Parts: sequence; structure tokens; C-alpha cells
Amino acid sequence: MSSKGRELSVGDAAALIAARDTVLCGFVSGQPAGILDALGARTDLEELLLLTGLLAAPYALLQNPRVQIRSGFFGPIERMARAAGARVDFLPGDFHGLERLALVHRPRVVLAVTTPPDAEGWMSLGTHAGATYRPFLEAARDPARLAIAEVNPQMPRVAGLPEHGGNRVHVSEVDAWTTHDAPLVALPEVTASPEELAIVDHVLRLVEGGSTLQFGIGAVPNEIARRLAAGPLGDFGIHTEMISDGVMALHEAGKVTNQKGLYDGVSVATFALGSAGLYRWLDGNPVVRMLPVSATNEPVLLRGLRGFVSVNACLCVDLFGQVAADHIGGRQYSGVGGGESFVMGASEAPRGKSVLCLKSTATVAGRRISSIVPELPPGTLVTTPRHHVQWVVTEHGAVDLSFLSDVERARALVEIADPEFRPALSAAVPRT
Repeated sequence: MSSKGRELSVGDAAALIAARDTVLCGFVSGQPAGILDALGARTDLEELLLLTGLLAAPYALLQNPRVQIRSGFFGPIERMARAAGARVDFLPGDFHGLERLALVHRPRVVLAVTTPPDAEGWMSLGTHAGATYRPFLEAARDPARLAIAEVNPQMPRVAGLPEHGGNRVHVSEVDAWTTHDAPLVALPEVTASPEELAIVDHVLRLVEGGSTLQFGIGAVPNEIARRLAAGPLGDFGIHTEMISDGVMALHEAGKVTNQKGLYDGVSVATFALGSAGLYRWLDGNPVVRMLPVSATNEPVLLRGLRGFVSVNACLCVDLFGQVAADHIGGRQYSGVGGGESFVMGASEAPRGKSVLCLKSTATVAGRRISSIVPELPPGTLVTTPRHHVQWVVTEHGAVDLSFLSDVERARALVEIADPEFRPALSAAVPRT
């Protein structure tokens, strides 16, 4: 382009992407829906590679056989599109590893969703820094590449930290920008099941006042945060991958002091996903900072956090302690994300606890099965290896596997399995 900072129509912005090109954009709220829709309407595409994850909508471009989606984290849209025969592949890698890959492989076009420019020309990347913020800035400074911003007036303005770029870009730095006004993806409120409430009770016994907290996605983490907000403990710090409504509840209850040994005084995350109320709360909030994923998820950083407690979910655990959280029975279900990074970091932090939660049973093809198994099912891939696993929690209890032998950990896992399946699991416990 001959000049920087040009405002274009959505169609003209999408037209900057070549018929053969490589494009990077973020997860969920980091996806420029207007530009992606415009790309879906084009008939001249020859071979387009889109690097993204956790698709927010069934974009029309998914139906184009000349478009390949390489997703770093599968959600319902990816699973559905792949089953329907779309060119949707999974890119194995943890969340901060996806940023590293983008910096190394340098896709020609990087897209971002931002707020409108403020009076001084600064555009905030709002609820999503993720694995694309640093690559976006690099593309903006490279004359051979393109950085295109899609302004969404509904995006909250969320600050970063100066040493990590401030979660903003100046309008004069981007190659082009356009506007697409749309509500952010909002998660519906999910009521925890009786089994999940029992899991919450067990996890709460592991949390001490003064802990630094990380929560994954789902009913269990949100319920834990809400219960902590209503309970007697406090002096918490927030260092997480995702800010959710539960984090907001802790702040509103006055339970967060953020004296955690890193990024003191502010709650940090790399993206936010929750209710419309959460997005209103985040807008201009001085106690929250959005950072690139390498500044939140690197295990070497997590090891220094005070009393770090990490709470995440998984799908299946075998009696050796191997954990499947993203790929089971030959099917890609989600992604590695930050789960493994937080397992490592929390278990190695001073007074840290890594907690993996799962219901003891699942229903598959109408049949009730145990989520704790003698061996992982055929075609299942390990997300967290046995030597990294610490606490495992079901509705039947919590066990710390970290200092148990192979036989001891198998017996401990049997004790938190569903009672119906314990006899068969006990028979499978290794004897030597």
C-alpha cells in the first residue's frame, strides 16, 4: 500500500487479501466478522490459508473448497464443519506456542478487531490480545505485509502494560482499517449440575486466602469464583488466560488485591469471554490489563506467582494419571490451549496447586461410561502427561497424584471414580 492508516469499506479491506494468501486472526472476539464475511462472498479465491481458532460463527468461507482453516483450538463450529467435509485442520500447539509459530512463519496478512481510534488515534484491541497481538504489530511494521484492523464500536477499551505494547495500536501504524458494528459473542449463563456443584465443593477446600487464581472456561470455574466471592476468604490475585464473569464477581465483592508477585496491582489475562455485562465492566476498567499470551501463559512466569491455584477441565484420565483434554477417541474436541502450561506452572509455584476437574461419568451414544479408565481409549491423545499432573477432582473427591507411585495413584483414582465402575477399575490396578 502507498499509505498507512487508510479507512476503507469492509469490501475494499477484504480485497487487499490476495487470491492466494496466508491470513492470521484471533479467537472468538478477535475474529473480524465483517472481513471474514466479505472473504466468504469472493469468487476469485484460489488458495487461502486462514490461521485462527475457536470460530465464532459458521462463516461462508468454510464452504469454499479453496479455503483451508488451520485452527489452534476447535469449538462447535470447527467440529461441525470438519464433519461436513470442510477443509478444517487442527494445529497442535499450546496457546503461547501459537504466538511463537506466527512470529516465526510470518503470515502475510494479520487481522485484528479494535475499538475506534480515540482522540489521539489509539485503537485498543479490547478483549483479545491472545496469540495475534504481537504478530499484528510486527506485520504493521513490515512493508511486505499487511495489518488490517476491523473497528467494532461495541468492543470495550481494555488497557495493557507498556512493556507489552499496551494492548493498542496507533491508527497511523495499520495498513488499513474498516468498521463493522456487531455485538461481541456472549456466553449464556450455565447452571452447574449437581455433579459439578460437588466438584466445586472439593476444589474450594484446596483454595486458601491470598491465593493467585486462574480459571478455565465452564460452569465449574465460574461457580468456584462466585462461591469465593461470597465466602470469607480474600486477598486474591488474578493471573489467568481468560477473564470471565466469575473474575468480575470476585472484583465486585472486594476479594481481589492482586499482590501476587508478578503484575502486582492488576488482574491480567490474554482474552475475555463472558456476558454482555462483563464487557461493560471491562470497558476502561483500571484494574484489568490484557496482555499477549506469551506474557500470561509461559510456565517460567507462572512459577513465581504467590500460592498459584490453576483450575481447568479435562475429558478423561487413565489409571496411570495421563490426561486427555482435547482429543478423544480419534476426534479433535477442543485444543491444548493454556491448560498444560498452567498445570506445569501452578504445580511448580510456591504453595501452588494445579487442579484438573472432570465428572466421573460421561454418556456416549446413549451409554454411561466412566471418565476414569484403565487406559486411554484407542485413538485418544495425551494432553497432560502423567508426570505433570497434580490434583484430580471429580464429584466423588480430590486426589493429589504428584507424590504417589504408579500403583498408589491408580488406587487413588479408583476412589474418586463412580462407584458403579470401581470394581472393574480396581481389577485393572497394576500389581507390580
